[in-house]
Amino acid sequence: MLFAFANSAVKSLRQTTPRVRVFLISKNAYSSQVEYKPIRSVLVANRGEIAIRVFRACTELGIKSVAIYSEQDKMHMHRQKADESYLVGKGLPPVEAYLNIPEIIRVCKENDVDAVHPGYGFLSERSDFAQAVIDAGLRFIGPSPKVVQQMGDKVAARTAAIEAGVPIVPGTDGPVTTKDEAVGFCKKHGLPVIFKAAYGGGGRGMRVVRKMEEVGEMFERASSEAKAAFGNGAMFIEKFIERPRHIEVQLLGDKAGNVVHLYERDCSVQRRHQKVVEIAPAPRLPVEVRNKMTDAAVRLAKHVGYENAGTVEFLCDETGNFYFIEVNARLQVEHTVTEEITDIDLVQSQIRVAEGMTLPELGYTQDKIHPRGFAIQCRVTTEDPANDFQPSTGRLEVFRSGEGMGIRLDSASAFAGAIISPYYDSLLVKIISHASDLQSSASKMNRALREFRIRGVKTNIPFLLNVLENQKFLHGVLDTYFIDEHPQLFQFRISQNRAQKLLGYLGEVLVNGPQTPLATPLKPAEISPHVPTVPLDLSPEAVEREERGEAKVTEPPKGLRQLLKSQGPEAFAKEVRSRKNLMLMDTTFRDAHQSLLATRVRSHDLLKISPYVANKFHNLYALENWGGATFDVALRFLHECPWERLEEMRKLIPNIPFQMLLRGANAVGYTNYPDNVVYKFCELAVQTGMDIFRVFDSLNYLPNLILGMEAAGKAGGVVEAAISYTGDVSDPNRT
Repeated sequence: MLFAFANSAVKSLRQTTPRVRVFLISKNAYSSQVEYKPIRSVLVANRGEIAIRVFRACTELGIKSVAIYSEQDKMHMHRQKADESYLVGKGLPPVEAYLNIPEIIRVCKENDVDAVHPGYGFLSERSDFAQAVIDAGLRFIGPSPKVVQQMGDKVAARTAAIEAGVPIVPGTDGPVTTKDEAVGFCKKHGLPVIFKAAYGGGGRGMRVVRKMEEVGEMFERASSEAKAAFGNGAMFIEKFIERPRHIEVQLLGDKAGNVVHLYERDCSVQRRHQKVVEIAPAPRLPVEVRNKMTDAAVRLAKHVGYENAGTVEFLCDETGNFYFIEVNARLQVEHTVTEEITDIDLVQSQIRVAEGMTLPELGYTQDKIHPRGFAIQCRVTTEDPANDFQPSTGRLEVFRSGEGMGIRLDSASAFAGAIISPYYDSLLVKIISHASDLQSSASKMNRALREFRIRGVKTNIPFLLNVLENQKFLHGVLDTYFIDEHPQLFQFRISQNRAQKLLGYLGEVLVNGPQTPLATPLKPAEISPHVPTVPLDLSPEAVEREERGEAKVTEPPKGLRQLLKSQGPEAFAKEVRSRKNLMLMDTTFRDAHQSLLATRVRSHDLLKISPYVANKFHNLYALENWGGATFDVALRFLHECPWERLEEMRKLIPNIPFQMLLRGANAVGYTNYPDNVVYKFCELAVQTGMDIFRVFDSLNYLPNLILGMEAAGKAGGVVEAAISYTGDVSDPNRT
């Protein structure tokens, strides 16, 4: 009840009083008088998932949240989750925007910000940033600049560990800058050794050396990589521990000198020194080893005057010996698993400590902190595990997450339509599972990962599933060689992605029309189809016609088109009405566009048969050979010009009238066009060789129908108006 009252009182005071002193006394709690200064607004000097994590904690505490964003992140989700957001680093490269200390301080001062949370990465372990925040009259939600500087220097951190009686790995007393010094150390202490960047981490500038002849070359490579990444090529050399487990202890300290541990995490599942899966607490870790390790971590933190959240990292060998590696003076990516097993909100605790609250006042004394069950965190990244984990960028076409009991998701821009850029870390979402034992927690994680559907970019989910199904992992038999010694982890089942492919195909067809591929990979048979020939007409009658100037023997017989061209549309219509016999219009050329062979009948094929048609079917009323289907097929599938097709056919069939379908105001399209477009289309069609326009409107809408008739008539064509049939065709009483 006292703790609940304290939370309520502090939240109320934050809204009303700029500075008060809080006195909280209970028989089991720490009794103290601590200056308390409430925080009303927090700026997070970071982006993505960790920024959103801090914003949520601020909202729950009634604190205003403030975001910064680069130009490349203007549409990023972390900006939307904050109460306020401000652009930084305009004109700077993407990463440098978040490293611009003067501009971040300016945003804080101009917008009445009380405190700054650095998140992880970027400026989170820069002592000059912490000092700049404090010098500006703001509060830094993290350790003091002195501690950040001391723990960020691996040599200084090592010295502090020795002074605090924490076991260390034999190594150099200070930074090494030459390969001769490296060779000397290796000769003295023996191999294997590991080279580490003295002024950075994250696996960069790190090399393991097992052969004396490789020491010089490996040192130069590691030093060069460290200089490129951190601006300083100095190296720290230490004895390499074979088959170690990577164990880290989560700490929390306050301004009164109290420090507690929140137990440990196993981060042994690593690839190229980068953590992939984290577990809390560490499975199969003997209780006595855990107790010694946590005691050492607390002892070191008290020795350096550590406050706020931090992590002490150790290497633990197979015999139970453990050795100090480094201190991460910040919140870590994997803090979530510790929160799950302890029910302690680390981010809220950071903020409360920065306000001046002590751990006993928060109810965080060591005797009250106990681990509960097992938690696993998997980092889902936009990387392709089948292609050496190359980054995958682009638009998320589909994003569906796995959720449910015992599953927590910490994400950033993980939604359909989000753009995954190449500028920042590839982390997409952190999935955290929690259950009573390791196997149950792994089962929940496995189920959640299988529920995910992410399309548009590659992810490492297939790899994570292989890790979770490995028997050694399920039994907690882990060390830093786990991934390297299990090549089967890189054997993936190819995703079918059938639904997305089907949706993509349907979208393509709806937008661009069908693009049906060949039904078989077999090429067409190498045969030449029979094309009827037109024999030369040398009969006396034909010779007489040529002598009279009516037609040459090489030309097809005259048809109705000659009448149309010589006497005009009205005379043509009169002639047609005067004939009593049945007149036929052939639709073969039109069907060539609309049948199952629509994408196969080329102009080449139509023109081959045209001379025969002109000679043998000269008495036809018309040939229907043009319309909407011509344009659709010729342009979309055959990549031919329908105007050129009409022009070439006209040359070979000069005697038979051509007919086309005109959809009124739609012309040959599927939507209404401006009137002048319809008129110009008909004009060009007549000039190219079209004669008869069969005009209709699908809804029998007279204004559209009349427009098509007037356009065809004005162009000099023959108008053949048609009314679409409507009614019940199965009713014999309807005629």
